Amino acid sequence: MLPTERRRKILDSLEKSEFLKLKSLKDALQISMETLRRDVQQLVKDDLITKEYGGIRLKHVSNGESIIEQRLDLNIDKKNAIALKAIAEISDGDCIFLDSGSTTLQIAKHLNEVKNLTIITNSIPVMLQALNQGHTIISIGGKVRQSEHSITSFDFLFNFDQLNIDKAFICCSGISLDKGVTDFNLEEVETRRKILDISKYTYLTADSTKIDKVVTVKICDISSLDFLISDKHLESKTASLYNNKIKIL
Repeated sequence: MLPTERRRKILDSLEKSEFLKLKSLKDALQISMETLRRDVQQLVKDDLITKEYGGIRLKHVSNGESIIEQRLDLNIDKKNAIALKAIAEISDGDCIFLDSGSTTLQIAKHLNEVKNLTIITNSIPVMLQALNQGHTIISIGGKVRQSEHSITSFDFLFNFDQLNIDKAFICCSGISLDKGVTDFNLEEVETRRKILDISKYTYLTADSTKIDKVVTVKICDISSLDFLISDKHLESKTASLYNNKIKIL
């Protein structure tokens, strides 16, 4: 298991339990205590958790920010460049889906440049950002995932078959030629798969740091998507390899 994958599992576990003992976490992840301590040290360094006697807990941020909001400053220039490319693909009157993620939140910040959209989203920050932009907003019902401020478990509260989505903008944590498009959370992956099935055009928004990276759960094959929107730091050699499977914008 990759370090990033282990650390995401630790954060996911802390979403469900306010406090976790290191020994029980070590057993659950089936890793050595030395490896766990390295992961904990990195998460403390990233300012995501606090270490206490015998265990760890999620760091409580005084202004209520979620993990996604804490990530916003990471690669912000790349994400904003992707957002500007995405906005160029959106026309007045479109029905669009904006996934839960820091990149799609950047897209939402530019939606006042387009008129009369119907915005479908599972992201609470996207909803709040688009609230006063004059668009119609449809929230996907389900369980709230605290760390990402997103909504999952779509199946028991929402009828997707009634939607006609023109363009879907999907996020991921990794994209690989061999393993496809991947992410950490199974419930959000299920939502993305359903959205891809019912959307006319599908866009993967992934900055160059996510290229050739593989994480826990596969969303789909690269060829299942229509377009990849990335940033200028995507190397030309890499871009040409991916361009055989998906059109890069």
